[in-house]
Amino acid sequence: MPIAVDIDVMLAKRKMSVGELADRVGITPANLAVLKNGRAKAVRFATLAALCEVLECQPGDLLRWEAEDAVVG
Repeated sequence: MPIAVDIDVMLAKRKMSVGELADRVGITPANLAVLKNGRAKAVRFATLAALCEVLECQPGDLLRWEAEDAVVG
């Protein structure tokens, strides 16, 4: 998929665990893992806003577009 998810980068920068983020955002760790690993088909704006609020970042810090032909291998 051409949308890459960088939640793990922000978690490392904030020194926060997946469990802590899930708890503070109000979603299950399993659902956060689906999103974090790029397996989600969609994300609610409310969830994205909550992630940004907790991680003190912008949506573009969590999501980025990559051209499909740029993926090698």
